[in-house]
Amino acid sequence: MIRINNRISLDERELDISFIRASGLGGQNVNKVSTAVQLRFDVRQSPSLPDAVRARLEKLAGKRLTQDGVLVLTAQQHRSQERNREDALARLADLIRQACIVPKTRRPTKPTRGSQQRRLDSKSKRSGIKGLRRSKPLMD
Repeated sequence: MIRINNRISLDERELDISFIRASGLGGQNVNKVSTAVQLRFDVRQSPSLPDAVRARLEKLAGKRLTQDGVLVLTAQQHRSQERNREDALARLADLIRQACIVPKTRRPTKPTRGSQQRRLDSKSKRSGIKGLRRSKPLMD
């Protein structure tokens, strides 16, 4: 079991972990050892996730989510399979923790009467300063 928070834990059977060859630097080791980890997690079919968390996770995943609802994470930062596996699991847990956070909705507020008055006073003061720069003052 992978513990995400107090309410959510993932069963390791829900994860599909495979090892692939890493790209990039690493010399001949890159060509012969499969150290990169590809972690697949089916978000839509997971019984561990509540519906609200599932919806937010799908939004957060972005391009990492396939059309079938499978989240694909690739970890190839480290030289060993085990560290890449830990990195992928940590990234998955972090992504799910972010999805657990309920965003606060913005409640629109009105400006106070005092702030409106201050704004209008500063506008009229600024207008007066600019009016003094004119070569010929306007007559009302």
